[in-house]
Amino acid sequence: MPQPKSARPTQRDIAELAGVSITTVSHVVNGTRPVAPETKAAVLAAIEKTGYTGDAIARSLVTGGTRSIGVAISLFANPYFAALMQAIEREAASAGYTVLLADTHDTVATEQDTVRTLRSRRVEGLLLTPSPGDGAVISELVSLGVPVVLVDRLTTRTDVDQVGSENIQATSALTEHLASLGHRRIGLVAGAPGLSTSEERTLGYRLGLGRAGLSWNPELVVSGQSSKAGGSAALRRLMELSDPPTALVVANDVMMVGVLHEARQRDLRVGREFGIVGYDDAEWADLVEPPLTTMAQPIEEIGRRAVRLLLSRISDPNRPPETLRLPPRLMHRHSCGC
Repeated sequence: MPQPKSARPTQRDIAELAGVSITTVSHVVNGTRPVAPETKAAVLAAIEKTGYTGDAIARSLVTGGTRSIGVAISLFANPYFAALMQAIEREAASAGYTVLLADTHDTVATEQDTVRTLRSRRVEGLLLTPSPGDGAVISELVSLGVPVVLVDRLTTRTDVDQVGSENIQATSALTEHLASLGHRRIGLVAGAPGLSTSEERTLGYRLGLGRAGLSWNPELVVSGQSSKAGGSAALRRLMELSDPPTALVVANDVMMVGVLHEARQRDLRVGREFGIVGYDDAEWADLVEPPLTTMAQPIEEIGRRAVRLLLSRISDPNRPPETLRLPPRLMHRHSCGC
């Protein structure tokens, strides 16, 4: 059998030693196509014999793991996700793992591509924040037995690990708080349609209205599309009603920025003649005037628990799936009108 020709082995050397094509070596290393067991064994033996260190993927085929996890998340959707990534990276590093990050841009097509890219890098597991309308990607990962944890945007599935904030009771509490201050027309700037967080916070808003003895009025609910511009447009639409709301629940911080800009344009006296509360708690929430009353998500704990769940799944693929709902904390300030 031919021997490797170079002091630093290449995939060509591996192919010659194993008696296969370079393409076959690439398929074994990258997992891009099934390879016959005996052929794969020959390639792995050649990698081990030559000490090939061309990439971490090849080394992982011999050593049994890359000590890396992939994160597929939408970084532009909300600054909250950037803080979440920091928590994930810290926890992974403390466990001796590196993190490979891929931005899904909150579209299903891009999410499919990023997940496949991460898998081609032989990550040992994935943390995924599902895009709106996703379902196929999760089903594929579960059916293939890929260790995966859904983060922030949870589903009703019981066959996959998940961790995120509790949304329904928390948003209900925000709504009830505004009602306790005498508000009877309370609006909601909801998140983008198709997101589980949007649906849950809308449900919490409705629950809060019911608990306060107020009727559900669909004209008081406007989607802010989880964007700054959407938040501005939502408040504009609500204030143009013949009977506008006197208070508002805003479902995330990105939309809150747009709401506050529009409120300033309209000279609304937030915290005095108009109450505003929000979900999320940006680091600037107590720096604006008036400081914002919000529900602060436990971002650090979500990141830590997500990594721990994933590592547990990697070490024990047959353990029962878990869904963790972590309670947010009410940050009671002055924008509500107290």
